[in-house]
Amino acid sequence: MSPAISIAFDLELDTVPGRVDMVGPGIRRVLAPNAGPFTFKGTGTYIVGTGTVAVIDPGPADDTHIAALIRALSGETVSHLVITHTHADHSPGARALQELVGGTIVGCAAHPADDPATDDDATPKESSDRDHRPDIQLFDGEGVGGPGWALEAVETPGHISNHLCFAFRPAGVLFSGDHVMRWSTSVISPPTGDLRAYYASLDKVAARPEATYWPTHGPAVRDPQRYVPALAAHRRLRTRQILDTLRRGDRDVTELVADMYPGLDDRLVKAAGRSVLAHLLALMADGTISSSGPPEEPSSRFSLR
Repeated sequence: MSPAISIAFDLELDTVPGRVDMVGPGIRRVLAPNAGPFTFKGTGTYIVGTGTVAVIDPGPADDTHIAALIRALSGETVSHLVITHTHADHSPGARALQELVGGTIVGCAAHPADDPATDDDATPKESSDRDHRPDIQLFDGEGVGGPGWALEAVETPGHISNHLCFAFRPAGVLFSGDHVMRWSTSVISPPTGDLRAYYASLDKVAARPEATYWPTHGPAVRDPQRYVPALAAHRRLRTRQILDTLRRGDRDVTELVADMYPGLDDRLVKAAGRSVLAHLLALMADGTISSSGPPEEPSSRFSLR
Protein backbone atom coordinates (compact mmCIF):
# COMPACT_ATOMS: atom_id res chain seq x y z
CA MET A 1 0.00 0.00 0.00
CA SER A 2 1.38 3.41 -0.97
CA PRO A 3 1.79 5.89 1.89
CA ALA A 4 -0.96 8.44 2.38
CA ILE A 5 -0.23 11.91 1.06
CA SER A 6 -1.78 14.84 2.89
CA ILE A 7 -1.11 18.56 2.81
CA ALA A 8 -3.38 21.45 3.76
CA PHE A 9 -4.03 23.39 0.56
CA ASP A 10 -6.15 26.55 0.49
CA LEU A 11 -8.63 26.74 -2.39
CA GLU A 12 -10.23 30.01 -1.32
CA LEU A 13 -9.47 33.10 -3.40
CA ASP A 14 -11.91 36.00 -3.13
CA THR A 15 -11.35 37.87 -6.36
CA VAL A 16 -12.46 38.03 -9.98
CA PRO A 17 -10.54 38.77 -13.20
CA GLY A 18 -9.88 42.44 -13.85
CA ARG A 19 -10.60 43.70 -10.34
CA VAL A 20 -7.88 45.60 -8.50
CA ASP A 21 -7.43 44.16 -5.02
CA MET A 22 -5.29 45.82 -2.36
CA VAL A 23 -3.75 42.70 -0.77
CA GLY A 24 -1.17 44.38 1.46
CA PRO A 25 0.57 47.70 2.11
CA GLY A 26 1.86 48.88 -1.24
CA ILE A 27 0.67 45.72 -3.02
CA ARG A 28 -2.19 45.45 -5.50
CA ARG A 29 -3.22 42.37 -7.48
CA VAL A 30 -5.09 42.09 -10.77
CA LEU A 31 -6.23 38.61 -11.79
CA ALA A 32 -5.98 37.52 -15.43
CA PRO A 33 -8.89 35.64 -17.05
CA ASN A 34 -6.91 32.44 -17.59
CA ALA A 35 -8.30 30.05 -15.00
CA GLY A 36 -7.48 26.38 -15.49
CA PRO A 37 -6.11 23.20 -13.91
CA PHE A 38 -2.56 24.61 -13.88
CA THR A 39 -3.33 28.27 -13.14
CA PHE A 40 -6.14 27.89 -10.55
CA LYS A 41 -8.31 31.02 -10.88
CA GLY A 42 -5.77 32.78 -13.09
CA THR A 43 -2.47 34.61 -13.06
CA GLY A 44 -2.23 37.18 -10.28
CA THR A 45 -0.28 40.20 -11.55
CA TYR A 46 1.09 42.32 -8.70
CA ILE A 47 1.60 46.09 -8.72
CA VAL A 48 4.13 47.20 -6.10
CA GLY A 49 4.36 50.77 -4.90
CA THR A 50 2.38 53.92 -5.61
CA GLY A 51 3.06 56.59 -8.20
CA THR A 52 6.20 54.96 -9.59
CA VAL A 53 5.58 51.22 -9.53
CA ALA A 54 6.80 47.78 -10.50
CA VAL A 55 4.54 45.20 -12.15
CA ILE A 56 5.35 41.58 -11.27
CA ASP A 57 4.42 38.85 -13.76
CA PRO A 58 2.22 40.79 -16.21
CA GLY A 59 0.84 37.42 -17.24
CA PRO A 60 -0.34 36.22 -20.64
CA ALA A 61 -0.53 38.52 -23.65
CA ASP A 62 -4.29 38.69 -23.20
CA ASP A 63 -5.96 41.89 -24.42
CA THR A 64 -8.55 41.88 -21.64
CA HIS A 65 -5.91 41.48 -18.95
CA ILE A 66 -3.61 44.11 -20.44
CA ALA A 67 -6.55 46.55 -20.58
CA ALA A 68 -7.33 45.85 -16.92
CA LEU A 69 -3.70 46.54 -16.00
CA ILE A 70 -3.73 49.80 -17.96
CA ARG A 71 -6.80 50.92 -16.00
CA ALA A 72 -5.17 49.92 -12.69
CA LEU A 73 -2.03 51.88 -13.60
CA SER A 74 -3.80 55.05 -14.65
CA GLY A 75 -1.82 58.15 -13.65
CA GLU A 76 1.21 56.13 -12.52
CA THR A 77 4.65 55.49 -13.95
CA VAL A 78 5.80 51.92 -14.51
CA SER A 79 9.52 51.77 -13.87
CA HIS A 80 9.98 47.99 -13.97
CA LEU A 81 8.23 44.93 -15.38
CA VAL A 82 9.47 42.10 -13.18
CA ILE A 83 9.38 38.47 -14.38
CA THR A 84 9.69 35.35 -12.21
CA HIS A 85 10.05 32.82 -15.05
CA THR A 86 9.28 32.13 -18.69
CA HIS A 87 6.03 30.21 -18.72
CA ALA A 88 3.37 31.68 -20.99
CA ASP A 89 1.01 32.57 -18.15
CA HIS A 90 3.68 34.78 -16.56
CA SER A 91 5.97 36.65 -18.96
CA PRO A 92 4.47 37.45 -22.43
CA GLY A 93 2.29 40.25 -21.10
CA ALA A 94 5.45 42.20 -20.24
CA ARG A 95 6.16 42.97 -23.87
CA ALA A 96 2.58 43.99 -24.59
CA LEU A 97 2.48 46.21 -21.50
CA GLN A 98 5.89 47.74 -22.20
CA GLU A 99 4.70 48.92 -25.61
CA LEU A 100 1.85 50.79 -23.94
CA VAL A 101 3.31 52.14 -20.68
CA GLY A 102 7.07 51.67 -20.92
CA GLY A 103 9.15 50.28 -18.11
CA THR A 104 12.28 48.12 -18.06
CA ILE A 105 11.78 44.35 -18.29
CA VAL A 106 13.88 42.80 -15.54
CA GLY A 107 14.17 39.50 -13.75
CA CYS A 108 14.67 35.97 -15.00
CA ALA A 109 16.91 34.92 -17.86
CA ALA A 110 15.69 33.97 -21.32
CA HIS A 111 13.96 30.61 -21.56
CA PRO A 112 16.34 27.69 -20.93
CA ALA A 113 18.10 26.57 -24.09
CA ASP A 114 17.83 22.90 -23.15
CA ASP A 115 14.04 22.91 -23.28
CA PRO A 116 12.68 20.63 -26.04
CA ALA A 117 11.79 22.40 -29.27
CA THR A 118 8.11 21.44 -28.85
CA ASP A 119 6.20 22.75 -25.86
CA ASP A 120 5.35 20.11 -23.31
CA ASP A 121 1.61 19.50 -23.68
CA ALA A 122 1.54 18.16 -20.14
CA THR A 123 1.12 21.75 -18.99
CA PRO A 124 -0.64 23.66 -21.76
CA LYS A 125 -1.17 26.75 -19.64
CA GLU A 126 2.53 26.78 -18.83
CA SER A 127 3.88 26.49 -22.37
CA SER A 128 7.22 28.15 -22.91
CA ASP A 129 7.75 31.83 -23.70
CA ARG A 130 10.79 31.52 -25.94
CA ASP A 131 10.56 35.17 -26.99
CA HIS A 132 11.34 36.54 -23.52
CA ARG A 133 14.47 38.67 -23.42
CA PRO A 134 14.94 40.77 -20.29
CA ASP A 135 16.32 44.25 -20.69
CA ILE A 136 18.22 43.51 -17.48
CA GLN A 137 18.71 40.01 -16.11
CA LEU A 138 18.77 39.89 -12.32
CA PHE A 139 20.93 37.46 -10.39
CA ASP A 140 20.61 36.29 -6.80
CA GLY A 141 20.67 39.24 -4.41
CA GLU A 142 20.34 41.88 -7.11
CA GLY A 143 17.33 44.13 -7.18
CA VAL A 144 15.41 47.15 -8.33
CA GLY A 145 13.54 49.83 -6.43
CA GLY A 146 11.42 52.92 -6.45
CA PRO A 147 9.85 55.37 -3.99
CA GLY A 148 9.00 53.36 -0.88
CA TRP A 149 9.75 49.92 -2.32
CA ALA A 150 12.62 47.61 -3.19
CA LEU A 151 12.59 44.13 -4.73
CA GLU A 152 15.44 41.63 -4.32
CA ALA A 153 15.85 38.64 -6.66
CA VAL A 154 16.06 35.22 -4.99
CA GLU A 155 17.19 32.48 -7.37
CA THR A 156 14.90 29.47 -6.92
CA PRO A 157 15.38 26.89 -9.68
CA GLY A 158 13.27 23.75 -9.54
CA HIS A 159 9.90 24.40 -11.15
CA ILE A 160 12.01 25.70 -14.03
CA SER A 161 15.73 26.46 -14.07
CA ASN A 162 15.37 30.25 -14.52
CA HIS A 163 12.81 30.77 -11.73
CA LEU A 164 13.20 33.77 -9.43
CA CYS A 165 11.26 34.83 -6.35
CA PHE A 166 11.32 38.47 -5.26
CA ALA A 167 11.60 39.75 -1.70
CA PHE A 168 9.72 42.98 -0.96
CA ARG A 169 11.94 44.35 1.75
CA PRO A 170 9.79 46.98 3.47
CA ALA A 171 6.82 44.65 3.80
CA GLY A 172 8.42 41.32 4.77
CA VAL A 173 6.84 39.72 1.70
CA LEU A 174 8.16 37.19 -0.81
CA PHE A 175 6.58 37.11 -4.27
CA SER A 176 7.02 33.38 -4.77
CA GLY A 177 5.92 32.91 -8.38
CA ASP A 178 5.21 29.22 -8.95
CA HIS A 179 7.87 28.02 -6.51
CA VAL A 180 5.60 28.01 -3.45
CA MET A 181 1.82 28.12 -3.88
CA ARG A 182 -0.94 27.61 -1.30
CA TRP A 183 -3.50 26.06 -3.64
CA SER A 184 -1.31 23.28 -5.10
CA THR A 185 2.14 21.83 -5.49
CA SER A 186 4.34 23.00 -8.37
CA VAL A 187 4.71 20.99 -11.56
CA ILE A 188 8.33 19.93 -12.07
CA SER A 189 8.78 18.95 -15.70
CA PRO A 190 12.26 17.85 -16.84
CA PRO A 191 14.57 18.89 -18.32
CA THR A 192 13.96 22.49 -17.24
CA GLY A 193 12.36 21.29 -14.02
CA ASP A 194 14.66 19.58 -11.52
CA LEU A 195 13.57 17.98 -8.25
CA ARG A 196 16.92 18.25 -6.49
CA ALA A 197 17.14 21.94 -7.35
CA TYR A 198 13.55 22.36 -6.13
CA TYR A 199 14.40 20.89 -2.72
CA ALA A 200 17.41 23.19 -2.40
CA SER A 201 15.28 26.19 -3.34
CA LEU A 202 12.63 25.24 -0.76
CA ASP A 203 15.32 25.11 1.92
CA LYS A 204 16.63 28.46 0.73
CA VAL A 205 13.34 30.33 1.05
CA ALA A 206 12.39 28.58 4.30
CA ALA A 207 15.55 30.02 5.86
CA ARG A 208 14.57 33.56 4.86
CA PRO A 209 12.71 35.94 7.19
CA GLU A 210 9.67 36.78 5.05
CA ALA A 211 6.43 35.99 6.89
CA THR A 212 4.04 36.20 3.92
CA TYR A 213 4.35 34.81 0.41
CA TRP A 214 2.27 36.04 -2.51
CA PRO A 215 2.32 33.41 -5.27
CA THR A 216 1.32 34.20 -8.83
CA HIS A 217 -1.57 31.75 -8.49
CA GLY A 218 -3.88 31.40 -5.52
CA PRO A 219 -4.02 32.90 -2.03
CA ALA A 220 -1.19 34.03 0.19
CA VAL A 221 1.02 31.69 2.20
CA ARG A 222 0.77 33.07 5.74
CA ASP A 223 2.79 30.35 7.51
CA PRO A 224 5.79 29.73 5.22
CA GLN A 225 8.15 28.44 7.89
CA ARG A 226 5.73 25.54 8.49
CA TYR A 227 4.24 25.21 5.03
CA VAL A 228 7.46 25.12 2.98
CA PRO A 229 8.90 22.12 4.88
CA ALA A 230 5.52 20.42 4.44
CA LEU A 231 5.88 20.80 0.67
CA ALA A 232 9.28 19.11 0.82
CA ALA A 233 7.88 16.31 2.99
CA HIS A 234 5.02 15.86 0.53
CA ARG A 235 7.50 15.33 -2.32
CA ARG A 236 9.56 12.89 -0.29
CA LEU A 237 6.45 10.83 0.36
CA ARG A 238 5.96 10.71 -3.40
CA THR A 239 9.47 9.29 -3.70
CA ARG A 240 8.56 6.64 -1.10
CA GLN A 241 5.48 5.76 -3.15
CA ILE A 242 7.66 5.22 -6.21
CA LEU A 243 10.10 3.01 -4.31
CA ASP A 244 7.28 1.00 -2.72
CA THR A 245 5.78 0.40 -6.15
CA LEU A 246 9.10 -0.60 -7.72
CA ARG A 247 9.65 -3.14 -4.93
CA ARG A 248 6.70 -4.99 -6.44
CA GLY A 249 8.28 -5.02 -9.89
CA ASP A 250 9.47 -2.90 -12.78
CA ARG A 251 7.19 -0.07 -13.91
CA ASP A 252 7.03 2.57 -16.62
CA VAL A 253 5.91 6.13 -15.94
CA THR A 254 2.30 5.49 -17.01
CA GLU A 255 2.00 2.58 -14.57
CA LEU A 256 3.53 4.60 -11.75
CA VAL A 257 1.07 7.47 -12.31
CA ALA A 258 -1.87 5.03 -12.25
CA ASP A 259 -0.63 3.57 -8.94
CA MET A 260 0.18 6.89 -7.28
CA TYR A 261 -2.74 9.04 -8.46
CA PRO A 262 -5.89 6.90 -8.55
CA GLY A 263 -8.87 8.79 -9.96
CA LEU A 264 -6.74 11.69 -11.22
CA ASP A 265 -8.41 14.24 -13.50
CA ASP A 266 -7.53 13.28 -17.09
CA ARG A 267 -6.30 16.83 -17.71
CA LEU A 268 -3.59 16.33 -15.09
CA VAL A 269 -2.32 12.87 -16.03
CA LYS A 270 0.48 14.06 -18.31
CA ALA A 271 1.61 16.67 -15.78
CA ALA A 272 1.69 13.98 -13.08
CA GLY A 273 3.83 11.91 -15.41
CA ARG A 274 6.31 14.75 -15.77
CA SER A 275 6.58 15.15 -11.99
CA VAL A 276 7.01 11.37 -11.59
CA LEU A 277 9.79 11.52 -14.16
CA ALA A 278 11.48 14.26 -12.10
CA HIS A 279 11.47 11.91 -9.09
CA LEU A 280 12.81 9.05 -11.19
CA LEU A 281 15.66 11.16 -12.55
CA ALA A 282 16.63 12.17 -9.01
CA LEU A 283 16.60 8.52 -7.91
CA MET A 284 18.72 7.55 -10.91
CA ALA A 285 21.19 10.33 -10.12
CA ASP A 286 21.81 8.91 -6.64
CA GLY A 287 22.05 5.34 -7.94
CA THR A 288 18.87 4.02 -6.29
CA ILE A 289 17.11 2.91 -9.48
CA SER A 290 17.95 2.15 -13.10
CA SER A 291 16.13 2.48 -16.41
CA SER A 292 15.87 0.03 -19.30
CA GLY A 293 16.35 2.88 -21.78
CA PRO A 294 16.46 6.68 -21.96
CA PRO A 295 14.33 7.85 -19.01
CA GLU A 296 12.26 10.21 -21.18
CA GLU A 297 11.16 7.39 -23.51
CA PRO A 298 7.61 6.20 -22.70
CA SER A 299 8.64 2.58 -23.20
CA SER A 300 11.45 2.73 -20.62
CA ARG A 301 10.91 0.72 -17.45
CA PHE A 302 12.39 1.50 -14.08
CA SER A 303 13.66 -0.91 -11.46
CA LEU A 304 15.43 -0.87 -8.12
CA ARG A 305 19.16 -1.48 -8.25
